[in-house]
Amino acid sequence: MKIAYFVHDLTDPAVARRVRMLRAGGAEPVVLGFRRDATAPDRIEGAQAVDLGRTYDGRFGHRAAMTLRAAAGAMRLRAHLQGAQVVMARTLEMLAVADAARVCAGARARLVYECLDIHRLMLGDGAKSGAMRAIERALMRRADLLVVSSPAFLSHYFEARQGVGSTLPIETLLVENKVLELAPMAPPAGRDLPPGPPWRIGWMGAIRCRKTLAILADIARRRPDLIDVRIHGRPAYTEFDDFDGQVSRLPNLTFHGPYTAADLPRLYGQVHFSWAIDFMEEGLNSSWLLPNRLYEASRHGAPPVALAGVQTGRYLSEAGFGLLLERPEDLEGALESMSAERHRALQAELDRVPVQRFIADAKDCLELVQILGGQRPAAGFLRASSEASETAAGKGLPRPEHYEGVAV
Repeated sequence: MKIAYFVHDLTDPAVARRVRMLRAGGAEPVVLGFRRDATAPDRIEGAQAVDLGRTYDGRFGHRAAMTLRAAAGAMRLRAHLQGAQVVMARTLEMLAVADAARVCAGARARLVYECLDIHRLMLGDGAKSGAMRAIERALMRRADLLVVSSPAFLSHYFEARQGVGSTLPIETLLVENKVLELAPMAPPAGRDLPPGPPWRIGWMGAIRCRKTLAILADIARRRPDLIDVRIHGRPAYTEFDDFDGQVSRLPNLTFHGPYTAADLPRLYGQVHFSWAIDFMEEGLNSSWLLPNRLYEASRHGAPPVALAGVQTGRYLSEAGFGLLLERPEDLEGALESMSAERHRALQAELDRVPVQRFIADAKDCLELVQILGGQRPAAGFLRASSEASETAAGKGLPRPEHYEGVAV
């Protein structure tokens, strides 16, 4: 099955993971998209990459112009769509480009919309937000499948604001941000972890939340005896006033750069807890998402720290593990009362959870490709009520024809 995959950033590691998953499921993807780095890759996980130009974090006007330019010039992409059975778009801007390219190519391929975040621009009450939602609805009417990474995206936005399942009929599929394991992982060599305090907290992945940095830096500055924060990943420098400066001023708040999937067992084995809280879209997207780091940390034995009142907290509460806070300012008190015995109990709770809850394997990859191609139906439970959907997802209940997927 040939899949034309339109992406917002060819250089995003999450794109490479999705391409790897498609290939493991038997698909032959070609990846078309913008890039955030100075140069574009020729291939991504063995798949051909087609560069549509460079865009930049935070420059929405420029991105909109580039999207219009790519859509208007979609005729030149016809050759890449020839023979494609599926055209899949990651983000709304790429859905516009993908649909234009599909029309220009005269392709009858299925159109799939992969939405992994709900940007604040889509949620406002003003004319601009209303126009963006109207564009999205119009494009979704032309699509065959909507893929989301959290059931809360469906219940709080797509059902509540866009009419999915009522005025806007479209099949939906939940693809959780699970860790992709195509072969059994070797047993861990052991956790390289001295007893706390100080309690080591790992903040991994997309580093984009200035409020998180302020909270952790404040405690690190006042309580070097209590906390040691280790940051790994790719900072979104446009979201911070002075990320490097804030980090360099505190010896117990350190940034260690990007990492690969092969590094995960070692990195999570060096921390007592994983930070799974995000405030970038506080009260909105941040309250609804199930982040990549939730699954990575859980897979590799680091109990996540989350807020009880958001989707991540509900997931942990229903699964029976993790350190839950009512408010972010409760972190200091929770660590002050933490003991070696309490930490061992939290670790034991996590160890009792079946690992299948956190990983996707080769069988999952095959099922995903079959669903994308329309060869089997998508997850039926997502067409039920929002409350039932969230409960089923949180409890990990079995469901027919269901796929939960790779880290995205």
